[in-house]
Amino acid sequence: MADFHGVFPYLVSPVDPAGHVRTEVLARLCDDLVKAGVHGLTPLGSTGEFAYLNNAQRMQVVATTIEAARGRVPVVAGVASTSTADAVAQAKAYQKRGAAGILAILEAYFPLSDAQVEAYFRAIADAVDIPVVIYTNPNFQRSDLTLDVIARLAQHPRIGYIKDASTNTGRLLSIMNRCGDSLKVFSASAHIPAAVMLIGGYGWMAGPACIIPRQSVELYNLCRRARWDEAMTVQRKLWRINEAFARFNLAACIKAGLAIQGYDVGDPVPPQAPLTAEQRKVVEAALRDLA
Repeated sequence: MADFHGVFPYLVSPVDPAGHVRTEVLARLCDDLVKAGVHGLTPLGSTGEFAYLNNAQRMQVVATTIEAARGRVPVVAGVASTSTADAVAQAKAYQKRGAAGILAILEAYFPLSDAQVEAYFRAIADAVDIPVVIYTNPNFQRSDLTLDVIARLAQHPRIGYIKDASTNTGRLLSIMNRCGDSLKVFSASAHIPAAVMLIGGYGWMAGPACIIPRQSVELYNLCRRARWDEAMTVQRKLWRINEAFARFNLAACIKAGLAIQGYDVGDPVPPQAPLTAEQRKVVEAALRDLA
């Protein structure tokens, strides 16, 4: 199984008002992130607004990312649907296109039992020959993964990773204790990445890494070298970005931050709204403080 570790930015999906993916902008962003030292790229995570895109747009985002990466870093593509059959079809298509891994996300309208949740993730992992990262976010998901379900899924030969966005770091330690080496944990930006690395994390998949890639890689490297005092100095500075973004829509914040940095990524996909002028000033100030 591939070894995923380090900083995986959750990429934005630049879409113009007519619904066309701005492939040139996305490709330039991917290239710049790779040159900044990130360890992988994740299109169609939460920051990628997967819930607001159709399948053709999703495929174009994934294909553009894979082409721009040029094999320099692994691309772990987000798969999400309310339908198991549709999720499986997405996963197969992204593997065929060249994705190195799948980030499996569960969307749900009606509540699902533990058995149904487990069956959804198993179906995705059964359908591909590449590693699968299971995603859990109880703040947004109608039907989340319990610790028992996570432990059972960790026994699947292709499910080797979990990205947890619960904000509950104790839950991460419970997952690590329960699953051991069979499931490697990635943090979200909602956690404190340095703290997750301290307890045994392998990195983080997060939207803010799109706009602070070099600082994120620096933090990861300090954690890997167990230089915890220096790591926490960097972490405290970077946490101001997370505090700013926690106040607003994440995709709108990351897109505003990228626009400030010169990437014409456009507005969030409606019905989401871009940041107001006052909200944008908060993002500008956070970036300026880091500079």
